[in-house]
Amino acid sequence: MVFEYILRKNGIDPAADLEIDQSIDFGSTAAAFSGGLGEFTVEFEPGATTLEQEGAGYVVASLGTDSGYVPYTAYCTKTSYMEEHPETVQAFVNALQKGMDYVNTHTPEEIAQTIAPQFAETDLETLTTIVRRYHEQDTWKENLIFEPESFELLQDILEEAGELEERVPYEKLVNVTFAEAAAG
Repeated sequence: MVFEYILRKNGIDPAADLEIDQSIDFGSTAAAFSGGLGEFTVEFEPGATTLEQEGAGYVVASLGTDSGYVPYTAYCTKTSYMEEHPETVQAFVNALQKGMDYVNTHTPEEIAQTIAPQFAETDLETLTTIVRRYHEQDTWKENLIFEPESFELLQDILEEAGELEERVPYEKLVNVTFAEAAAG
């Protein structure tokens, strides 16, 4: 949806101007591309970097950079849980903010070294390349506050993709109280 949104934003009609094969399992798209299927592919990491390392392709653009701050990861809970367990929610958000603080105050090399145990299947050099790319693209915000502009962008993308029947007011769905406290 984000890819098609970016195409439309740049005057390309995904339905009329090109053919997008969405029948391939997302975990198999890099292999299909390196096997000769298609002229472009959309990949998450480490797929994109692996294609470059194998000489099978090049990263030519970042959907994250070209789309704006799309909230790819958002944590949701019921209002009742927030009301009954505010300390737990705040502790969780504080921990996430601590991670954001870390990635915003350390080098890609330091970050890669820290996260390496979580990605045992990926060597340190590849992890460093990926983290450096994310750093250079300004992937990580300084805080966890879900801005109204990002919420509207997400709704724009969903609406254009035909996946959103009715827009929801930001104030009705988003609570940034815990994120604001964590950003302190």
